[in-house]
Amino acid sequence: MAATVRRQRPRRLACWALMAVLLADLLALSDTLAVMSVDLGSESMKVAIVKPGVPMEIVLNKESRRKTPVTVTLKENERFFGDSAASMAIKNPKATLRYFQHLLGKQENNPHVALYRARFPEHELGFDPQRQTVYFQISPQLQFSPEEVLSMLLNYSRSLAEDFAEQPIKDAVITVPAFFNQAERRAVLQAARMAGLKVLQLINDNTATALSYGVFRRKDINSTAQNIMFYDMGAGSTVCTIVTYQTVKTKDAGMQPQLQIRGVGFDRTLGGLEMELRLREHLAGIFNEQRKGQRAKDVRENPRAMAKLLREANRLKTILSANADHMAQIEGLMDDVDFKAKVTRAEFEELCADLFERVPGPVQQALQSAEMKLDEIEQVILVGGATRVPRVQEVLLKAVGKEELGKNINADEAAAVGAVYQAAALSKAFKVKPFVVRDAVIYPILVEFTREVEEEPGVRSLKHNKRVLFGRMGPYPQRKVITFNRYNHDFDFHINYGDLGFLGPEDLRVFGSQNLTTVKLKGVGESFKKYPDYESKGIKAHFNLDESGVLSLDRVEAVFETLVEDSPEEESTLTKLGNTISSLFGGGTTQDTKENGTDTVQEEEEGPAEGSKAEPGEQAELREEAEAPTEDTSPPPPPEPKGDAAPEGEEAAEKDNGEKPEAQKPSEKGEAGAEGVPPAPEEEKKQKPARKQRMVEEIGVELVVLDLPDLRQDELARSAQKLQDLTLRDLEKQEREKAANSLEAFIFETQDKLHQPEYQEVSTEEQREDISGRLRAASTWLEDEGFGATTVMLKEKLTELRKLCQGLFFRVEERKKWPERLSALDNLLNHSSMFLTGARLIPEMDQIFTEVEMTTLEKVINETWAWKNATVAEQAKLPATEKPVLLSKDIEAKMMALDREVQYLLNKAKFAKPRPRPKDKNGTRAEPPLNASASDQGDKVIPPAGQTEDAKPISEPEQETRSEPADSEPLELGGPAAESEQKEQPTGQKPTLKNDEL
Repeated sequence: MAATVRRQRPRRLACWALMAVLLADLLALSDTLAVMSVDLGSESMKVAIVKPGVPMEIVLNKESRRKTPVTVTLKENERFFGDSAASMAIKNPKATLRYFQHLLGKQENNPHVALYRARFPEHELGFDPQRQTVYFQISPQLQFSPEEVLSMLLNYSRSLAEDFAEQPIKDAVITVPAFFNQAERRAVLQAARMAGLKVLQLINDNTATALSYGVFRRKDINSTAQNIMFYDMGAGSTVCTIVTYQTVKTKDAGMQPQLQIRGVGFDRTLGGLEMELRLREHLAGIFNEQRKGQRAKDVRENPRAMAKLLREANRLKTILSANADHMAQIEGLMDDVDFKAKVTRAEFEELCADLFERVPGPVQQALQSAEMKLDEIEQVILVGGATRVPRVQEVLLKAVGKEELGKNINADEAAAVGAVYQAAALSKAFKVKPFVVRDAVIYPILVEFTREVEEEPGVRSLKHNKRVLFGRMGPYPQRKVITFNRYNHDFDFHINYGDLGFLGPEDLRVFGSQNLTTVKLKGVGESFKKYPDYESKGIKAHFNLDESGVLSLDRVEAVFETLVEDSPEEESTLTKLGNTISSLFGGGTTQDTKENGTDTVQEEEEGPAEGSKAEPGEQAELREEAEAPTEDTSPPPPPEPKGDAAPEGEEAAEKDNGEKPEAQKPSEKGEAGAEGVPPAPEEEKKQKPARKQRMVEEIGVELVVLDLPDLRQDELARSAQKLQDLTLRDLEKQEREKAANSLEAFIFETQDKLHQPEYQEVSTEEQREDISGRLRAASTWLEDEGFGATTVMLKEKLTELRKLCQGLFFRVEERKKWPERLSALDNLLNHSSMFLTGARLIPEMDQIFTEVEMTTLEKVINETWAWKNATVAEQAKLPATEKPVLLSKDIEAKMMALDREVQYLLNKAKFAKPRPRPKDKNGTRAEPPLNASASDQGDKVIPPAGQTEDAKPISEPEQETRSEPADSEPLELGGPAAESEQKEQPTGQKPTLKNDEL
């Protein structure tokens, strides 16, 4: 029994620990009541939110539009975003930054950097020698990296979401193109960190679109796989995705719908922007041809003129999608010369003929990566704005061989809606219907290392090894472990991209470095010296490819094992607590590992290690994670190693880790077993006289990033501070503009009011002239010196003018309130008087109010009447230009005092109980009161005992010897013929009381 009690105590402690974790999560919900998603496109972005009562709503910007241009204008003293910045592109094209996402994660020698310079020659790109990247050189004082510009835009999107949600927002899901590599994804995360956003996930925009499609068609998804192709052509790129929908059985929620990314194909430069640039070049050529012979400059050398032409090209592309031809018109294109030219759809299609030939390319890539044929695709759905071009649809329809293309999805907002649904699912503040998402790895990742091998006796050579860590089109997120078995000293290994043969030569150059990281391990030799008597189980490197598709090395450990004799001592409470918590959180199960896609990759040359049998790698890796809480990571001091557990505790830990209770064969080790009550100690001693003890030693890791160095912490903090200062400057500027607008509006409104009759009635000519003169002086000051005035000065000037006009405005407002307030006071006085009269007419036997209460009410009524009459008479004697003595606040105070007295009596009547009637000696009839008339007594018939006068007759008790008919009229309290006699109510019967008759 004592042993049972001791076993229950750790479980009790574990429950308390679990409750503490849940309580901490609940307390954190106050900051996560709303989440947002940002669909970052090349040309525009869409922001969506989820908050209590608002499921998945697209945020409107300040211009009440559902999408916002991805444009930022940076000037010396101000910034503009969205539509305001887009309008500034004509006036100041150098300071207006667009399509800057194409520079994220790119080094200076990347072809995309050269392409950006060719497309937008007005921007000056500086070179950062430390990171080998570029930055925008707007002026000698203004220098911003692409990450900083993106951070400004993310901060602006959060301000839009917060204004729409009317509460602060920190959690967000951001969409990125599916072809973004590790450097580009880390750049987006750094930008979000600068903006102070907590990124729940970087979701691929094609995955977000597929999720949005599936969420609204849950009923159509069943166990039969449905293959849908999404063709997304946006402004900057094109992505084709093959998605499989079907229901799968999950561990916690049963059968749930799932989407799995099966194949992805893309073209980084095929999009609407390239079409617009070619159309702009065509218009520029026409304009130059029209001015030929006038010795005019080339329009391509004028940034403002080219910005106007690009805007007109965008409009032309949209109109030509629905019309055969259109007239391009630009007023004052250059040197005050207007431009006008007719452009046909045929000309446009001829300009972009080679672009349309590239339309089927992503489809073929997606089919190859999915290892599928077009016959297996059930439907092709169009996404993205550029798919509205008729020629694109014609070529795509011919390429896929379908009867028609699906257009049953919002091409602009699908990704934003899917991303915000994922944000709600990841947030702790919302509970959504489960939808399993299995994204796919686009670029394979492998581990490379070199070790010495002895091919012949005495001849040693170096052998280069490659192990695939995350294969192409493999699912993620997932964790993997690689074990190095043949190292007993410090060594290095490399993390690189795998086979990228599916990319063309140009795409490979744009891709950048194919080497990710070099990992240098420190302390391997020391760990072997620390445990000389232990058997090495290898150096284990734990990798994590998280939900955002970002690879990280969690830790590297040296694992050692030895056999130790079991001790009959009882396991410690701390060990029991660890085992119990491990079982509570499912640490010992292995069934969900396949759902999570977890796998273990081991070295080919290694000998049999833990779990190194013919079993799935998922189980071995997850069991290793589950055993971590029970491992003893400290060195074993002689004579008794630390962490040596008793047989009972060891058996319980093994069962929690999924082993069977019976003695097993080596091939059965690692399989899932039933979790139950531990066997008796005697039986356990016979089965396992010795057990394995694992020791884990942390290995030092030094990472050398090879693709694109991340910003150092001090640089990241400096950039965040710089952006925060800009935000504060913008807020101060907005506050100053608000103060100036308020002052100007007050001056104009007051000048207008001075000529209105209601204001002239309560003011003299001298007063109006004084106010008007002060207003004119303030208006002159605002025009002459207002531009240099601070926010404090503007607010002080406004306060001074308001104080000057306070008396005038007060008199007008009081006169407007008098009729309504006096009418309400008269109504209340009349009703209170009627109530008091009715209360005094209640017979003494039924009276529920005391004389003091009625006298108090009467006093308040009389005092209010007297105050009202006297104040109104006094106010009538005063001129309108003087301060009134009849104030609306005094009327409201009198009404509140009177209403308080009446409400007190009404509440008393509502809950009052009738007084019991006195009985005579025979218990049949009470004596009438002295003030009852003879006629009243003669006409009234007394009902039977225990029955009200207006109730039906009931049967009398057996001991009652007499009864009288109950045919009297109902008794009305307060009426002219009120009866004071009433029989006593029977026990348990509530009296009938009509409050509305009082």
